[in-house]
Amino acid sequence: MAISARLTRSVPEYSICLVRERRTRFKARTASSSEDCYQMFRKAFEGLDREHFAVITLDAKNRPIGFNVVSVGTLTLALVHPREVFKLSILQNAAGVIFAHNHISGDPTPSPEDRRLTSRLIAAGKILGVNVLDHLIFGRGCYISFGDKGWMEEWVE
Repeated sequence: MAISARLTRSVPEYSICLVRERRTRFKARTASSSEDCYQMFRKAFEGLDREHFAVITLDAKNRPIGFNVVSVGTLTLALVHPREVFKLSILQNAAGVIFAHNHISGDPTPSPEDRRLTSRLIAAGKILGVNVLDHLIFGRGCYISFGDKGWMEEWVE
């Protein structure tokens, strides 16, 4: 009897909730192109002194549900893990996501690490059932869209 008493312990029960921090206004109602996304979210990336990696969650009609900065990094990189990237999309029941990050240099050309990360995130999205629509890299007054360049198809079956 003393042995079974030692094995009995309580397990905490949790609830999960989302907290809206603020609202961002934009003209486009759907993310129908990379240009729409750039115009919607470019101000969030202007004037930053470090790399920021964000996820834009979308409903089934590609309307933005939310925007979350997943990682704030250094001058040249932001550490990004799939677990953190998809957390909000799961909690919001998002049908799709668009990734966005900035390059402090002002040159939006993707690094080999940017391409590897995008490939990893697409694979994670497939497992989770969340469609990865694009990855935008914001530069100074410009951007590059992985989707527009045809790079997303490299990793999509």
